[in-house]
Amino acid sequence: MTLKTVHSVAELRAVIAQWRAEGLRVGLVPTMGALHAGHISLTEHIRNHADRVVVSIFVNPTQFGPNEDFGAYPRTLPDDQKMLDAAGVDLCFAPSVEEMYPEGFATRVSVDGSLTNVLCGAARPGHFDGVAQIVTKLLLQALPDCAIFGQKDYQQLMVIRRFSTDLNIPVEIIGAPILREEDGLAMSSRNRYLTLAERVVAPTLNRVLADITRAAATGQDIAPLLTKGREDILRAGFSPIDYLEIRDANTLELVTERVTGPSRVFVAAHLGKARLIDNHAIKPANIAG
Repeated sequence: MTLKTVHSVAELRAVIAQWRAEGLRVGLVPTMGALHAGHISLTEHIRNHADRVVVSIFVNPTQFGPNEDFGAYPRTLPDDQKMLDAAGVDLCFAPSVEEMYPEGFATRVSVDGSLTNVLCGAARPGHFDGVAQIVTKLLLQALPDCAIFGQKDYQQLMVIRRFSTDLNIPVEIIGAPILREEDGLAMSSRNRYLTLAERVVAPTLNRVLADITRAAATGQDIAPLLTKGREDILRAGFSPIDYLEIRDANTLELVTERVTGPSRVFVAAHLGKARLIDNHAIKPANIAG
């Protein structure tokens, strides 16, 4: 294995300082591990923007609620390292909880407003504060030229762009397309929680979103589309549904009647032990290009 792995911020900065001395651009791919092809696609995508690629692997406790799956979240570092090595990643940063949150740690990063009090922000109180905290730390620890995040977590991407701009963190935040399985299920580490029977049901989310997207893009009324979508999701075996909504793609404001500008339809629903999220872009037919 040629992949280099470091576990401390000091080691991370030493490697990146050497790259900087050589005039190289650095790209960061933050992950919580349990890697899959979607993560690897991020490392390939960021190669278009950077000379060296760093992948961080850290299951961040501050973004999990008290009844969520922090303890159960899959931790597969040796397998992750093999995948990163095969993908040609230059550096893996795999810190411990103690390295990221040492004794006496007392600082919080909080994002307020319309980007965080809806969708997953409403369903998982405090989640995006934890995301803002850990991503801020990673960006300041590595000081990359760019960092990449998948659009499956579209709300998270918008939150990260907001606080990196607000805090003047000098990094380009890149959004990457959702990578899907052959049957349309959005790739996710939490797909590992699905039983074989649930895995057959799971692509229902993508099919429902595709139906809503096609209809909404033609100007149809939103309410009946969402009503049917919820019925289809529940009938397939999901329960509960945290949300199924259409929101403005730039502001996340709720769209309630017809889609007239760039929007996205968002869903989060539970299937067995897994909470699955997905979204589709909606581009109205009357918008050229």
